[in-house]
Amino acid sequence: MKRFLLALLALPTMVFAEDTLNSGDTAWMMVSTAFVLLMTPAGLALFYGGMTRSKNVLNTYAMVFMAFVIAFVVWIVAGYSIAFGTAESATVQTVMGGFGNVFLNGITWKDLAPTVPGHYPAYVFVVFQGTFAAITVAIASGSVIERIKFSTWLVFVAVWVLVVYAPIVHMVWGGGYLFDAGALDFAGGTVVHMNGGLAGLVLAILVGKRAGYPKTAMKPASVILTALGAALLWFGWYGFNGGSAFGANAIAGLAYLTTTIAASIATITWVLLEWFVYKKPTLLGAATGAIAGLVAITPAAGFVDVSGAFAIGIIGAVFAFYGVTMLKKKFGHDDSLDAFGVHFLAGLWGALATGFFALKDNALLWDGPLKESGDRMGQILVQLESIVVVGLFTLIGTVIVYYIAVALTGGRRVEDDEEQMGLDESIHGERGFNL
Repeated sequence: MKRFLLALLALPTMVFAEDTLNSGDTAWMMVSTAFVLLMTPAGLALFYGGMTRSKNVLNTYAMVFMAFVIAFVVWIVAGYSIAFGTAESATVQTVMGGFGNVFLNGITWKDLAPTVPGHYPAYVFVVFQGTFAAITVAIASGSVIERIKFSTWLVFVAVWVLVVYAPIVHMVWGGGYLFDAGALDFAGGTVVHMNGGLAGLVLAILVGKRAGYPKTAMKPASVILTALGAALLWFGWYGFNGGSAFGANAIAGLAYLTTTIAASIATITWVLLEWFVYKKPTLLGAATGAIAGLVAITPAAGFVDVSGAFAIGIIGAVFAFYGVTMLKKKFGHDDSLDAFGVHFLAGLWGALATGFFALKDNALLWDGPLKESGDRMGQILVQLESIVVVGLFTLIGTVIVYYIAVALTGGRRVEDDEEQMGLDESIHGERGFNL
């Protein structure tokens, strides 16, 4: 996704004589940013809220909503600097940027974004990236709803964005180790979906299972809300993937097409799998399949053609279906809303599939073995390396951040009576539904 000039990353943000602000690119990036913003406090919140039990709908929504605002503030304070700043040490630079842009120090309203093309304001780029940080950590909430302490969650969000998310952004998109290795991630297969999905699984294991799981029936409060959330997420994904072309250009158009294809064919695939295995095609399955397809195409959206989008969407749905229906049952982990099964597994497939299906077109590729020498196997190995590095960093970092959050808040999960009552009333003194 992040097609940066390394020379720009090594220098303060500047405006070259031939680089002037383009109103079309600026408008597109501002609209894309608004699309991505809609995905978290509206799309993901409804998607998750509808899947949880009615006594926890409000708490689930609040966890996503607060994740967005806290993550964005933390992003402005130091996250952006860690992700896209320049460290004084070359060794440190491979993993994280420096602190020269804390509170956006050194960036003014007149500067242009450090991207290719960069014909829109740097501040728009900052906000665009901030919305990515917010949805990544919010994804993880789906694994631990209905039992994690609200205060523990809020502290976790703030620390995790700085300790885990920002360094991964730097390594993949900001001129760090994986960027230099030539890893391709158009809009966040490793950075967002693998990262958030694996963090969710780690939290689910550390916090423990919900009371009564898996024997007690835990039916969704409203599949209709979940389907509406999926539709809003799909809508926002056009900013997520299309905006990652960084301009109103042909690559954005390609991302629009591949995104729609993958989401549509993944939905069909999931429904057919459900119909074959369980004899019932469900709306919840259709909504989940669409998200799986969107996740899978995210790292490849601007690199592949129609056939690649079809293959990525179909297999991404199969990966996620297996994770949600079989892998979860086999290992017994209580990933409440299947953040790991959908986001991590479909994201992992998408990241690897980028190496298989990326076009040998240097106008699309920004770096890597496939562009430099046409070496597809070399590109696949680089993609695999990025999966392993991001996976290990997320795993270790999330465990550390979890224990920091627990130490600062004095506990990991709510009291038994609060869980029994439901977190809407016991934590917030409100009800999601007053029926």
